[in-house]
Amino acid sequence: MSKGKILWVDDEIDHLKSHIIFLEDRGYAVTPVLNAEDAIRLIEAQPFDLVLLDEMMPGMDGLEALSRIKDENPALPVIMITKSEEENLMEEAIGGKIEEYLTKPVNPSQILSTCKRVLEQQRISEEKLAREYTTEFGEIASQLYGEMTPGKWIDIHLTLSEREIDLDAHAELGLRQTLTDQRRECNQAFGRYIRDQYPEWMKGGERPALSVDVIPQFVLPLLEKGERVLFIIVDNLRLDQWLTLEPMLYEFFSIKRNYYFSILPTATPYSRNAIFSGLLPCEVESNYPDLWKKGEDDETSRNRFEHPLLLDQLKRLNCVLKPEPKYVKLMDAEEARSVLKNVDAYLSLPFSAMVFNFVDILAHRRSDSQLLKEIVPDEPAYRSLTRTWFEHSALYQILKAAGHAGVKVVLTSDHGSIRCMRGSTVHADRETSTNVRYKYGRAIRGEQKHCIEVKHPVDYKLPVRGISTNYLIALEDYYFVYPTNYHRYLALYRDSFQHGGVSLEEMVLAVATLDPKK
Repeated sequence: MSKGKILWVDDEIDHLKSHIIFLEDRGYAVTPVLNAEDAIRLIEAQPFDLVLLDEMMPGMDGLEALSRIKDENPALPVIMITKSEEENLMEEAIGGKIEEYLTKPVNPSQILSTCKRVLEQQRISEEKLAREYTTEFGEIASQLYGEMTPGKWIDIHLTLSEREIDLDAHAELGLRQTLTDQRRECNQAFGRYIRDQYPEWMKGGERPALSVDVIPQFVLPLLEKGERVLFIIVDNLRLDQWLTLEPMLYEFFSIKRNYYFSILPTATPYSRNAIFSGLLPCEVESNYPDLWKKGEDDETSRNRFEHPLLLDQLKRLNCVLKPEPKYVKLMDAEEARSVLKNVDAYLSLPFSAMVFNFVDILAHRRSDSQLLKEIVPDEPAYRSLTRTWFEHSALYQILKAAGHAGVKVVLTSDHGSIRCMRGSTVHADRETSTNVRYKYGRAIRGEQKHCIEVKHPVDYKLPVRGISTNYLIALEDYYFVYPTNYHRYLALYRDSFQHGGVSLEEMVLAVATLDPKK
């Protein structure tokens, strides 16, 4: 079976017979042609995978032939072969009109290497990915049977996220279900780990960076060095989504990526307030009782104190900034464009903070919209749409402006989300909170295998609202459904992106420090 059909166009093709034989011995089908006119007629008559095109030929030269070839078949890759490295050929290559250029005299190995890169890169990449994943699959599976640490969980989540992104470009490998099954197995083990370790973390023992540590560990050291800092939270941004956005910023920043674990529940009223306050939920409740006056699920009102919480935390950290830090929460594109117009007012300050809600809004709106479910049917589409939004967003422009202004950026999320696929029955009264990944109320009961039951909220540093108050926090990809109208709500929330529970996607988050390139 041929590895590819190559059309080689050169007025001295007879001198290249050894090169052609070399390629044919390695599985390529090579058609030699003496001039560009005959080459174009052949391209019009039959398909080719690659053209090797001499630049200097009698009659129609290589550059004119290139133009004609691209008119006939814009997708056909062309390698130009020239006697000199002229600047215009470099520009043609950079502009994408030719795949590559080679300088005469060319040797067989040089030609083979270039042809292989153009024609077999996809296959080679896929074979390499399949080999690496097979090895990693075994390594991860064996790790789960050993002693786990926060660092090991971060490594596993990062590896799985990177492989998920790799498979977005190589769907035909057929590894998606295998990776999905391994992700589920890891989340099952992660749930057991958090059930055992999280109460110990709350007692003050050795633990990873948590939500309360984001500003002290990743922002404060920069401020103490006198750096201007822009702190950005993209609500509900998962690690895999960040990995698709990060390369778009390499032109403007050197990026250092750290990680932290969101506190529980992985929901905005808890996790984001913990970031801005530097306090655990029970401490926020004690110090700021007004935060808890409104309903549990009114997230807009529950996070209306982020600016004063931030100022108080900086004061406790003995970080005095003049002028006072600015803060803005951006709920829609119009608000974001307004901030972009006045971005210099934020970037000129020692410290500014911004919250962007698009990704969270997308996740919630998808649950209610059949159109969005068709546009975002799965995680690959979720990543793709997030990247498309970012590429055209005010956030991207603000980040580029920060890079040009020499302002360091610390960018993170307050929690992630998980695609919920399995329902779990919960028994509760009508006063119980309505979130489908966590609940609190009076003597609520759930299926023990599917959730963590927090009988003593103080053990998890959660607000205590009454003697009989307890919490349920969902594990893996489960979501809570009441026995009443069970099948209706089971279908309603199945295949929706939710947060509040325990999963790698919700808890393990990136903190990226963006250092502007000089």
